[in-house]
Amino acid sequence: MEQRTAAITFKGTPLTLLGPEKTVGDIAPAFCVLDGNLDEVCLSAYKSKVCLISVVPSLDTPVCEMQTRRFNQEAANLPDTVALLTISMDLPFAQSRFCSVAGIDRLRVLSDHRKAAFGEAYGILIKELRLLSRGIFVIDAQGIIKYVEYVKEITEHPDYDTALDAVRKLL
Repeated sequence: MEQRTAAITFKGTPLTLLGPEKTVGDIAPAFCVLDGNLDEVCLSAYKSKVCLISVVPSLDTPVCEMQTRRFNQEAANLPDTVALLTISMDLPFAQSRFCSVAGIDRLRVLSDHRKAAFGEAYGILIKELRLLSRGIFVIDAQGIIKYVEYVKEITEHPDYDTALDAVRKLL
């Protein structure tokens, strides 16, 4: 598996990302993750939609919570032809609890904990921590990646506005 040494940092400490770096124009790799009921959810379920995938290390941290809340709020301003997903390595049960407490009801929160298939396919799995790094992927209705952000310092926020503009350009 490809390893990208010092691709990101955590509080200034360099970390390695596993998997290939995705770029605009790449075909979005297929993946399956778990929902709160332990049912598989695959990217193919969204093949006719624009898909914004918000990736967070853990919902139980302040920046990850704020990122998830922000996209949940933004979902209200987007049509049904857009799917917003948040993916982390958190256990599905913990994700369900978080969503219930935080009022997350407009986007799907999904877990990659079982196989890390999403993390490896999108080059966003942190080798040293077995967590996903922070990032955003926007995929068009034909399955092509149209926006990518790997946040260099995972304690920082992604560029919400640019990611949302990428989604709106596809509508």
